[in-house]
Amino acid sequence: MPRPSLNLETLAPIPSFSSSSSEHVKRLINSKHYVSPSKTICFDRFIPSRSGSNFELFHIPSTPWGNDGGKEESPSAYAALLRDALFGTNTPDKREIPGRNIFRYRTETRQPMQSFSPYGFDDEGPGVSQSPVKAPRKVPRSPYKVLDAPALQDDFYLNLVDWSSQNVLAVGLGNCVYLWNACSSKVTKLCDLGIDDSVCSVGWAQRGTNNLAVGTFNGKVQIWDASRCKKIRNMEGHRLRVGALAWSSSVLSSGSRDKSILQRDIRSPEDFVSKLSGHKSEVCGLKWSYDNRQLASGGNDNRLFVWNQHSTQPVLKYCEHTAAVKAIAWSPHLHGLLASGGGTADRCIRFWNTTTNSHLSCMDTGSQVCNLVWSKNVNELVSTHGYSQNQIIVWRYPTMSKLATLTGHTYRVLYLAISPDGQTIVTGAGDETLRFWNVFPSPKSQNTDSEIGASSFGRTTIR
Repeated sequence: MPRPSLNLETLAPIPSFSSSSSEHVKRLINSKHYVSPSKTICFDRFIPSRSGSNFELFHIPSTPWGNDGGKEESPSAYAALLRDALFGTNTPDKREIPGRNIFRYRTETRQPMQSFSPYGFDDEGPGVSQSPVKAPRKVPRSPYKVLDAPALQDDFYLNLVDWSSQNVLAVGLGNCVYLWNACSSKVTKLCDLGIDDSVCSVGWAQRGTNNLAVGTFNGKVQIWDASRCKKIRNMEGHRLRVGALAWSSSVLSSGSRDKSILQRDIRSPEDFVSKLSGHKSEVCGLKWSYDNRQLASGGNDNRLFVWNQHSTQPVLKYCEHTAAVKAIAWSPHLHGLLASGGGTADRCIRFWNTTTNSHLSCMDTGSQVCNLVWSKNVNELVSTHGYSQNQIIVWRYPTMSKLATLTGHTYRVLYLAISPDGQTIVTGAGDETLRFWNVFPSPKSQNTDSEIGASSFGRTTIR
């Protein structure tokens, strides 16, 4: 059955009533001149009192139809007024009303139909749908895999875990380096440095090779072909242990307790091509930017330096941290955005714009910052912590709101690496365990079913 429509023309003119009914209507309309009896009078429709209306609220002059001099209101004017209020001023067959429009519709005051849909809108373009409003992403609070890692050192200044683009995890345990294949879970012993030396850092070359750099306690840097388990270079130059490594194409940077950074081109027969001086204490953090144009270094002198490809002195110096700077991470999303974290006496994550040489923000985490890594898939980052909470925190940037706090390690979470698909992180601690966490969403072009190790659970030993 069709829905009956409201016919406003029936409101004007007012149909004839009996004399008594007409008198009641006059009393209701012209209530200023009539005192209604105590008994309630009911009718089949409601005709409001014009004298009790506040026309100034709508910027409407009351003189044309107001009870001026005892004149009654025009029923046709009231019908037109009601029609405009219900259907707007563009209603067909609209009678002209003197004065201004009742409602002056504006974009910011009208509520469009899209506002009832579960979609967000850009403030710069009202009414234009941008993206669905998503529920907060849930990060699993437990690791999906735990590996025993005997002899994993509890030393803040070392970097003993790295994950290759070929999906192979390298771990330095004592004087040996072990490889764990994330696809097959196969464990391979890559090398043994002997009882007179130990592993202080490991670092995979960038995409396209299986080369792994190993920094040793005796100041050596070795290059290994992991696919053949064969050493291809042994480079000297440092006098003390090499605790930090960073690759930029064929150039390998090594940082040492001797306070220096050596630039090594593995295509050159020389052990190193340049020496970077500036730190006053052990170099414990090294990271090349994604465009390979800038190298960030952190040291036990509480300094964060930025170098370019050809400088031997830092081009930028940041001295705001009050403890050792080991945690360093370049944003893959914004050129020149650098994050750094300080040790126990500092506890802060700071953000820098190396393009404008400016300090952007600071977040006090409440505990020693051991590592930082950005997600490649979303604008988020992970920090790992030591004294006193030993936690892992997932942050949303730039608000630095916490998405998740992960616990499980019983010692400082000193080591951190991210899988090549950008979804999984592995953390290592002095409790001699490696824990794997699914913390980031998959990239849009990748099927989430291929998530590394998502169906693997349990605890095994890496050797």
